[in-house]
Amino acid sequence: MNRPLRTALAALASVFGGLLVGCSSLPDRHNVQVGATPIAYSLTGPASATPIVVLQSGLGDGMGPWAALVERLSPELRVFAYDRPGYGDSGGLPSAARSPCVIATELRETLRGAGLAPPYLLVGHSIGGQYQFAFARLFPGEVAGLLLLDPTHPDHWPQMQRRAAGVAAMVSGLRAAAFTPAMRAEFDAQGSCLEAPRRLADGIPTRVLARTRYALTETDDFKAMAHELEQDWLRILPGSTLRRVEDASHYIHKDQPAEVARELRAMVKEAQAQRR
Repeated sequence: MNRPLRTALAALASVFGGLLVGCSSLPDRHNVQVGATPIAYSLTGPASATPIVVLQSGLGDGMGPWAALVERLSPELRVFAYDRPGYGDSGGLPSAARSPCVIATELRETLRGAGLAPPYLLVGHSIGGQYQFAFARLFPGEVAGLLLLDPTHPDHWPQMQRRAAGVAAMVSGLRAAAFTPAMRAEFDAQGSCLEAPRRLADGIPTRVLARTRYALTETDDFKAMAHELEQDWLRILPGSTLRRVEDASHYIHKDQPAEVARELRAMVKEAQAQRR
């Protein structure tokens, strides 16, 4: 990838996620076969620790961007991260559409294939937030909690096209010129299968962390839209809380891994207390 294109992609990272496939630098790497697709994953931390923290990356990212967070969590928590099909060291794309529900079901099969039983504490970044929300809707009995990091709202793309047309035009150009097949498949299916009723069942602890830093490419109309959609997550996730993390860009887990780790430790303690 040439440098000008890489710079443009990095500037637009916060619009939909990484847009650059992160290097898979996590330890304790394994592979599991899901259907015809080999899935690469990392599993760290004490085998007895529960619930298992399950990390889901944003568009264009493998498991690599989680490295700083995993380093902080793995001495005490069981942490799973993986490369979705078409990313990193996992196999190519299955033929099925890449909707949030398909990816959530695929993640469940990956966890089962790796011998990892619930409960799961799901963490989703960017569009990965849609995938973890879909998992919690489909399999609520297996979910101990849900933490979303600057998640992509199911209405993000149609709202952007209407309210931040300039940013949407840049993203459309990048989709055509620079997205990989995996990225295009996920981008085109975003929000699908998440139609009404678009609410999570009561009883699953949920928290949303939002950024406070925006890129120069993100206009005022884009920011206004993003803030409104952040608030709508509180409707979608009953009983959830929203906290903006100081000095954090879209990659909250890279900029402020200690803050995310603190939030996760608190959620793990809450989940353990509920199980007693």
